[in-house]
Amino acid sequence: MALSGMRGLSVFISDVRNCQNKEQERLRIDKELGNIRTRFKNEKGLTPYEKKKYVWKMLYIYMLGYDVDFGHMEAISLISAPKYPEKQVGYIVTSCLLNENHDFLRVVINAVRNDIIGRNETFQCLALTMVGNIGGKEFAESLAPDVQRLLISSSCRPLVRKKAALCLLRLYRKNPDVVNIDGWSDCMSQLLDERDLGVLTSVMSLFVALVSNNNEAYRNCLPKCVKILERLARNQDIPQEYTYYGIPSPWLQVKTTKALQYFPTVEDPNTRRALFEVLQRILMGTDVVKNVNKNNASHAVLFEALALVMHLDAEKEMMSQCVALLGKFIAVREPNIRYLGLENMTRMLLITDVQDIIKRHQTQILTSLKDPDISIRRRALDLLYGMCDVTNAKDIVEELLQYLSTADFAMREELALKAAILAEKFAPDLSWYVDVILQLIDKAGDFVSDDIWYRVVQFVTNNEDLQPYAAAKAREYLDKPALHETMVKVSAYILGEYSHLLARRPGCRPKEIFAIINEKLPTVSKPTVAILLSTYAKIMMHTQPPYPELQEQIWAIFRKYESYIDVEIQQRAVEYFVLSRKGAALVDVLAEMPKFPERQSALLKKAEDAEVDTADQSAIKLRSQQQTSNALVVTDQQHVNGSILGNQLGLVKMPSQKMEASTHNQGLTKENGAVSKVDPEPTPSADLLGDLLGPLAMEGPPAAPVSGEKNMISALEATPDAAGALALATVGDQSNSVQPIVNIAERFHALCLQDSGVLYEDPYIQIGIKAEWRAHHGHLVLFLGNKNTSPLLSVRALILPPSHLKMELSLVPETIPPRAQVQCLLEVVNLRASRDVAVLDFLYKFGTAVVSVKLQLPAVLNKFLRPISVSAEEFFPQWNSLSGPPLKLQEVVRGVKPMSLLEMANLFASLHLGVIPGLDTNPNNLVSCTGFYSEGTRAMLCLGAFACNIAKKGWITVTIGILPYPFHEAEKTVVWLLLIHSFLLVW
Repeated sequence: MALSGMRGLSVFISDVRNCQNKEQERLRIDKELGNIRTRFKNEKGLTPYEKKKYVWKMLYIYMLGYDVDFGHMEAISLISAPKYPEKQVGYIVTSCLLNENHDFLRVVINAVRNDIIGRNETFQCLALTMVGNIGGKEFAESLAPDVQRLLISSSCRPLVRKKAALCLLRLYRKNPDVVNIDGWSDCMSQLLDERDLGVLTSVMSLFVALVSNNNEAYRNCLPKCVKILERLARNQDIPQEYTYYGIPSPWLQVKTTKALQYFPTVEDPNTRRALFEVLQRILMGTDVVKNVNKNNASHAVLFEALALVMHLDAEKEMMSQCVALLGKFIAVREPNIRYLGLENMTRMLLITDVQDIIKRHQTQILTSLKDPDISIRRRALDLLYGMCDVTNAKDIVEELLQYLSTADFAMREELALKAAILAEKFAPDLSWYVDVILQLIDKAGDFVSDDIWYRVVQFVTNNEDLQPYAAAKAREYLDKPALHETMVKVSAYILGEYSHLLARRPGCRPKEIFAIINEKLPTVSKPTVAILLSTYAKIMMHTQPPYPELQEQIWAIFRKYESYIDVEIQQRAVEYFVLSRKGAALVDVLAEMPKFPERQSALLKKAEDAEVDTADQSAIKLRSQQQTSNALVVTDQQHVNGSILGNQLGLVKMPSQKMEASTHNQGLTKENGAVSKVDPEPTPSADLLGDLLGPLAMEGPPAAPVSGEKNMISALEATPDAAGALALATVGDQSNSVQPIVNIAERFHALCLQDSGVLYEDPYIQIGIKAEWRAHHGHLVLFLGNKNTSPLLSVRALILPPSHLKMELSLVPETIPPRAQVQCLLEVVNLRASRDVAVLDFLYKFGTAVVSVKLQLPAVLNKFLRPISVSAEEFFPQWNSLSGPPLKLQEVVRGVKPMSLLEMANLFASLHLGVIPGLDTNPNNLVSCTGFYSEGTRAMLCLGAFACNIAKKGWITVTIGILPYPFHEAEKTVVWLLLIHSFLLVW
């Protein structure tokens, strides 16, 4: 920037630099700003030289960090000046002082356009440079056609075309519509034939942006990109000024390789062979040298080439060569190169058949765990976590345990979590798993989360053969003089449940177990005190009849804590004291914990939820795809030893604790497992005799009282608490360019009768469901399968639950890789009877197509029914005791399609209705007994009788009776009506 001749500007800069302190500088700046403001008020008296000088001063003041809130119009006006010095100042100062949203920029659009379409190349470059820096949407709409003409013009110099390509890139990012895909793909193909490497590098930047949004439209450019790489790899016709430390234009190589990664495959065999030859040349020609700049350039090209090799799923020989090269990198002294080698080796773990090759470098990777640089240690940990399997798990976990004692505090929590996951996944036997977890707790108790010791408790509970061993190990650890509180928790819990299995061993009698645990009581926190009280109660339960001395000692502790300030501890002490005086009944009340049902590991979910970068995510993803342990148990549960463990232990924590369906949060739903706000849907009319899933023809008047009951239930469901604004019985029409290839309504009806199947399918994705129902709990797995060779992007899943269901969806990944399937867990709890249906709002993006569908989920009432087998002696007394409405109600259904009695019985069985053969002497009648489960009512016994006359008159008389438990009559009537729906679902 030439400032010669501007004496006033030079003097001002010297004055500012000579200021002794900040206050002097501010006074000098304020004085100059006042002078400039005064001169600008009399703009007509300013010469172009003076205006240029004052604008330069404004820019200098702005660069010093001071606000310049005037003079913008004076700077903009210089853009229209006919001479280069004034125009240059105008463009530079405008680019610095204004942003793309500034209103003054609209004034200058015409002046900029005149410079772009003019014949002066210098003015064109100034205009393109400014638009490329601060051009916004309005610039894109006005100037994009002119910039495109400059770019493809053969008469323009390379300097102008380079700037035009970068300017168009800026405008495309602001408004993608400015590039017409239909005509521009051919233009881009011609531009990639450009011989000037400067123009080609700028064009390649534009091409990367274009192909990232729509690779199919630019598939004809793929061979051109391969030819560019061939030219660079062979160093053909490369000017000296574009050779950097002997490497031909590394920037262009990186951009071209990146562009090729947006194409799913290279189908043409000749092009594919040429591409792999280039990649082979890059792999063979890259090595570590002493020159740092050359290393940086060559490694930038190399790592993009590695990413392309992984993307194209190259042959195993080339993959082996990549791993061998990375193995050299992780062995050098330069920390940056070691870091990049570990990071890229972690990314390669996702490639099939590469893991065994990476294992050859296990010793060197373990050495990197002791590197002075913490970033390298983290990368080594990620790599070990990803490469671990049954063959090397023992060595890796033992090395991690050994490293745990000397690891940085910043790494210990992550290290403990990953060691616990690997021990769980690949344990050769469960006793080894228990040893590992107890060592973890002993060495890094402060950094071991509660989820880790919850998990070992679950494994011990689910495996009877493991219980004596775990109890013995817990007893050994209690002998240590210094013990972490987490070890006290887990040892106390295990010994409370299973110490009776060690009663014959020395030092393991109930008195001795109690004594050694009681030594820890004065030193532990309140949550641990609560667990110890439960342990004492369990010890008493296992010593029936009790030892008087031991009983008095435990009672004294219970009495001590009966008036404790903590309510949880106080309640436990009071209840356990009362229970312990019941004698043998204590055995039934405090029986051993049952086995936990199967669920996803909370540790793996915790690792997935942690914020990780790309390489770490590769290792996490690999772990989640591998087989789980044989002793899978619940992630969370609420009650252990018959009560809550402290304030945070939750081995059975139902999803409802995270999301309560009430009138206060009708607008809250789960998006990818998180709570978000949505607009509530309008509540459908409360027609309780309308079909649960679709229209049904129901005729025949019910008994007289039913009408009144219907009105009562209609009023009940009209309230927000009963129906909920989010309950959607039907899903409206959905307009998508991508149409499903299955009948969604038929699939939903089928899944209402089955527990697994396909819910939705279109050309790009298949959504399947596998469900397991226990009482009022449901455990569903959604299978999201990508059917194509391109990833599905912007994936979003939103659960719209009705108010009678509590639902929690696990994390849904934003991207589903090509030909991959992901699994998402959905937990359901039934609160009460209702006809409303939950809805899955699912959205994804494939190429330019955005697909959004709303799918009804088959969490319907009959899923919470369980058949009950009873005899005639049990059934008829209960049936006869039901006098009439609302305990016994009747409905006549006409127009039933012909079917045999056996077919009807099989259909009822698919609805979980227990048909009991032989109870009714009439061969045309059926009798059923089923239980309806909800959190509010627990089990509700429902009896049914069906008088069938299908063959002759085509009707069925359905009579339902509900036992008179102390439930609200409205609740009984809701269940009755919904049972009618379930019975008639098949018609």
